[in-house]
Amino acid sequence: MARIILATFGSHGDLNPFLAVGAGLKARGHSVAVAAAPSYKADVERIGLEHAPLRPDLDASDLKTLERALNPRWGAEVIIRELLMPALRESYADLEKAAAGADLLVSHALTYAAPVLAEKKGLRWLSSSLQPLMFFSRYDPPVLAPAPWLAALRPLGPRVNGPLLRLLKRLSYSWGGPVRALRRDLGLGPGQDPIFEGQHSPYGTLALYSGLFARPQPDWPPRVTVCGFPFWDEDLGGRPPDPRLEAFLAAGEKPVVFTLGSTAVRVAGDFYRRAAEAARLMGRRAVLLAGDGVEALGPLPPGVFTAASAPYHLLFPRCAAIAHSGGVGTTAQALRSGAPQLIAPFAHDQFDNAARVARMGVGVQIGKRPTASKLAAALSRLLRDDGLKRRAARIGAAVRAENGVALACGAIEDALR
Repeated sequence: MARIILATFGSHGDLNPFLAVGAGLKARGHSVAVAAAPSYKADVERIGLEHAPLRPDLDASDLKTLERALNPRWGAEVIIRELLMPALRESYADLEKAAAGADLLVSHALTYAAPVLAEKKGLRWLSSSLQPLMFFSRYDPPVLAPAPWLAALRPLGPRVNGPLLRLLKRLSYSWGGPVRALRRDLGLGPGQDPIFEGQHSPYGTLALYSGLFARPQPDWPPRVTVCGFPFWDEDLGGRPPDPRLEAFLAAGEKPVVFTLGSTAVRVAGDFYRRAAEAARLMGRRAVLLAGDGVEALGPLPPGVFTAASAPYHLLFPRCAAIAHSGGVGTTAQALRSGAPQLIAPFAHDQFDNAARVARMGVGVQIGKRPTASKLAAALSRLLRDDGLKRRAARIGAAVRAENGVALACGAIEDALR
C-alpha cells in the first residue's frame, strides 16, 4: 500500500477527476489524500478520502473577481498573477505538510508549488493535464481565449504556430517570477518556465481525457499516458436525483439542456432567460440548470424545467442536445452521452474544447452572449443534422467503453514501481 497525494486547484471540474482517481486508488488499497482548497473538505471526506487543505481558497461570493477571472482576454493572468502566485509560499507550506511521508505526488497544472516541492524533497511525482490546451503543442495548436482568431492559422502547421506559441511564452514569462524566486530561496536552479514546460514531471504526465479528444503529438512532454476521462458521477453531495426532474423527463420528448457548469453559471447574466425564449421559439422542451440564479428566473414558458443542478451522467443521455460553455468536465460528460453539443465559450480552455468538439463533428460553437433567436437557429440546425447526431452517438459509445480511472490508477502504480 502506498501513500499518494493528489493536489488540485480550481472549480469542481478540476476537483472531480481527482476524486474519481482517488476513489479508484483507495479501492486498490492505497492511502489517498486530496490536497485542495479548504472549501472542498466535505466533498473529499464524504467519499472516504483524506482532505489536506491547500491554499488559496477563493471567496465564492466575490463575483467581481470571478468576472475578471472569466474574462477571455486577461482571465488567465488574473488567476495566475493575482490569485495563485501571491499564495505560492503558503501553497508550498501546505503541500510540504500534506506530502510528509508520501510515496507519490500527483499535481494539477495550476499547483505551481508541487514541482518545486517534489524537486526539493526528492519526491517522486506525476503531473496531470485535464485539457489538451495545457500541452501548447505547435503540431496541435490550442485555440486561445484572448485571440481565438489565431485558430485560422492552424492549417499552416508547426512552422507558423510554433513561433506564435513561443511569443506567447515570452509575453507571459514574468508571471512565473514568484516560482523562480521560491526556487532560488530553496537553493534550487531557475528551472523551466513553470507556466509551460515546468509543470510537466520527468516521471510522466497523466492526460486525463480521451484519445478521441486529442491525439498524442511529437512535442508533448515525455512519458504521457492518455488515460481517458476519469468520470466522477457522485457530484450532488449524495443527494438523490430530483423526482420532479425525473417526472419531467418521462412526460414528453427529449428536451434540450442548458448549463454553464459550476463556474460560469455564477456570471450568467441573461443567458438562461434567452435559453428559455429559444426553447419557446423552437417549440421544444428544455431543462435549465441555473445554479443559485434559478430563483431569479421568474415565470418561464411551458415545457421549461429549471433546477440549480442535476447529475449530468443521468440527465445528458436523456436529452436531445446539450448547450453549455465548454468546461472540460461538462464537455466530457456531453461526449459520453452521445448527444449533439452547442458550445458558447466564456474563457480559458473552453474555446479550445469547443473547437475540438467541432472538429470531431459532434457539435458547433456559438458566441458567448447569443440572442434567443441565434440560440434557437443554431440548435434547430444541430437537431436537423442526422450525420452529426450519428457521429455524436458513435463517439459517445467509444468514450463509454474507455476506463479513465483504471488507466490513471495503473499509470500511478507503474510510477510507484
